[in-house]
Amino acid sequence: MAPGLLFPLQHTHPDTVVPFGELVMSGLAGRLWLGQSVLTETHQTIAYLTGRGIRVPCGLSVTLMPLRHPMEAAVQARSLAVLTGRPLVAGYGAATPDLVRALRGAPYHRPAAAAAGYARAVRAFLDGGTVEHACEACVAATALPPMHHPPVEVGLGVIRPGMARAAGAVADVAITWMTPPHYVRDTLLPALAAGAANRGTPPRVATVVHVALAGPGRDPRRLAHSAAADHLRAPHYTDMLRRAGVPADPADPRAGAAALVEAGVYVYGTPEEVVERLRGYREAGVDEIILNLAGVAGTEGFRAALADAECLLHAMADADE
Repeated sequence: MAPGLLFPLQHTHPDTVVPFGELVMSGLAGRLWLGQSVLTETHQTIAYLTGRGIRVPCGLSVTLMPLRHPMEAAVQARSLAVLTGRPLVAGYGAATPDLVRALRGAPYHRPAAAAAGYARAVRAFLDGGTVEHACEACVAATALPPMHHPPVEVGLGVIRPGMARAAGAVADVAITWMTPPHYVRDTLLPALAAGAANRGTPPRVATVVHVALAGPGRDPRRLAHSAAADHLRAPHYTDMLRRAGVPADPADPRAGAAALVEAGVYVYGTPEEVVERLRGYREAGVDEIILNLAGVAGTEGFRAALADAECLLHAMADADE
């Protein structure tokens, strides 16, 4: 599968995303991915791009479950598939306990079970028929009118084995973030397979990878901190990294950023070096590598990030020939 390209930051106007969509439309990347945004909303951004003539496969990596009921999530997802005329990956995440508490009054007691229930409900709405569902995340006893649309895959954000087992049982795609190749191979893939034991085929894996090209004046530790500081303060991400052998302490995100660079989780180097490192994700069993230029975008702007992305996508295409 061709690599994906993530628009790396929240934005205040969708025109900012247009050059990234045009790069995907050129054929160098297979899918444009966008994360949750509370500035210009993600679904509406994709609809805007479509109106601008940028009709490409898209992925949500990820939107947050507490923000919308599964019925609304299914309506939004299939609407984008109709508007773009292309397949969509609708990825969802459980959000942090603090945000869930702020929106629902209490955090999920079992986030992995809640995520599995939510994904199951979205899938059921997309597949038609009356949905009879109740779990910690949602209750539903209704149906959507049938509608023809391009395929919509339901994804779940996955970084630890518990969520991987939950995703294995219900999701079409497991979307991982900052997960080293050996950790995907040795920890997440077995958990996905275990979760999928009763359905046969585990979800495919799409992994978001922080990347940047080496250049004059660039410090990879500074880039990594710019890209990942929020995740490096999060206990669940730092727990995942420690399980993978990367020393990360939520109290010290700068040291965590340096550890990401040292471990190669923040992939930095010449185009050839970056492509070689990314090959390790393919060999570990990742189906779709998603390039994340957040470090460059955050320190040098979107134009520099786009230039890195285009260079790397060309290098990856050349390496596959």
